[in-house]
Amino acid sequence: MFPRRSATHPAAAGNHATLIGRRVVLRPLAAGDFEQWREVRRRCGEWLCKWEPLRPPGTPDPVEDRQAFASRCAARSREIQTGTGYGFGIFVDGTFAGEINLNSIHRGAFQSGYIGYWIDQRVAGQGYMPEAVVLVLRFGFEQLGLHRLQISIIPRNGASRRVVEKLGLRDEGVALRYLEINGVWEDHVRYAITAEEWAFRRDDLIGCWAY
Repeated sequence: MFPRRSATHPAAAGNHATLIGRRVVLRPLAAGDFEQWREVRRRCGEWLCKWEPLRPPGTPDPVEDRQAFASRCAARSREIQTGTGYGFGIFVDGTFAGEINLNSIHRGAFQSGYIGYWIDQRVAGQGYMPEAVVLVLRFGFEQLGLHRLQISIIPRNGASRRVVEKLGLRDEGVALRYLEINGVWEDHVRYAITAEEWAFRRDDLIGCWAY
């Protein structure tokens, strides 16, 4: 049985949902985070864009357009309110350092969601992302009551794959031409964990990475 939900790890608590770990704090981004977010995205643009979908033609760039960023935050807020997605900024010592999202939540017989993440190149490789993933796994399983969470990664993206490999998530094989990334339909390795696996491994994962 999972432990009782705590105020530190709220369930669907609107825009105030905050997850606190050993070294990172995860919270939804707001319009006031624009300057910090823009600085990181500008500096890491070349490093990040090769792993991300292209921005649709004719749409404003949230990196350069404050209103587009605010609209992005509002869209994430609506997802939280409807329970279809939870987007979090990653903060280290109060400074913005990346994002992690629990998206495409399906209920009914599926009870699943998909995790995606990116981090500031300056702090990559320091264990912040595995910690953030464990916080989101705990949130998804224990607060949202999901049964399965998946992370899909381009095979050649070694940095992202190291995160899930450190956590020992199950490799379910390669999905061919799975997502459009930077204008190309890319294969992705699918990593997953179920609620049963989480219940068995939660204490080790939390103890090693999150608290």
